[in-house]
Amino acid sequence: MRALDAAPGEVATPLFALQTLDVQFGARQRGVRALCGVNLSIHAGERVALVGANGCGKSTLLRVLHGLIVPTQGRLSGPARGAQAMLFQKPYLMRMPVLANVALGLWLRGTPWAQAKVQALEALGRVGLADLAARNAHALSGGQQQRVALARAWALNPQVLLLDEPTASLDPHAKREVEALMHEFALQRRAMTLIFASHNLGQVKRLASRVIYLEQGQVLADLPVPDFFDEALLQQRYPQAHLFVKGETL
Repeated sequence: MRALDAAPGEVATPLFALQTLDVQFGARQRGVRALCGVNLSIHAGERVALVGANGCGKSTLLRVLHGLIVPTQGRLSGPARGAQAMLFQKPYLMRMPVLANVALGLWLRGTPWAQAKVQALEALGRVGLADLAARNAHALSGGQQQRVALARAWALNPQVLLLDEPTASLDPHAKREVEALMHEFALQRRAMTLIFASHNLGQVKRLASRVIYLEQGQVLADLPVPDFFDEALLQQRYPQAHLFVKGETL
């Protein structure tokens, strides 16, 4: 895939490059091979959705990209973890006020505490939670907690935003709120690269520009969104992905 800001015919340097990358958990004979021979290039500004059944390797791939898991073999190049932010299905928040949860990330990066609080409050305003800045983060609903996590990411101004099923455990209203914020992030910060795992194919259609389908740790399809949802093309060239889409949309 060509970077979104590259000139026609120009081949931009990938933001992430994975070459024959494997991840195995446990001993070689009895362990689990979570990723197998993955070759991928992801460019700046792309919006990439990772899809597939539970256990296919989506979460492992996100953690590899973010530097939380070291590949067993193969090569990986990408931006430093400090240029990235990652949101998990259940965000990790400290037992402290919402404002402090957001400001803490900035402070750890060297921002003076007083300035960090100002920037944190601005970020909370972006996600509609400025009025809850003084509330303990653990007293919030699941959707509000995910919005706090998004505010924390926004405040850090990351080059890459990775999200692991960010709306999977939320009620419909909270899902719409979080998805709207993801869309806003992608539009307002066009240079930001968005990589997210999702079982919600409607969400994939709305947010992604590219879809990567994984099965048993292997990438079996890597297509622009219109092609991934072209039933005839998928059935002819990517039968496993076609079966997955049919099963998810029936």
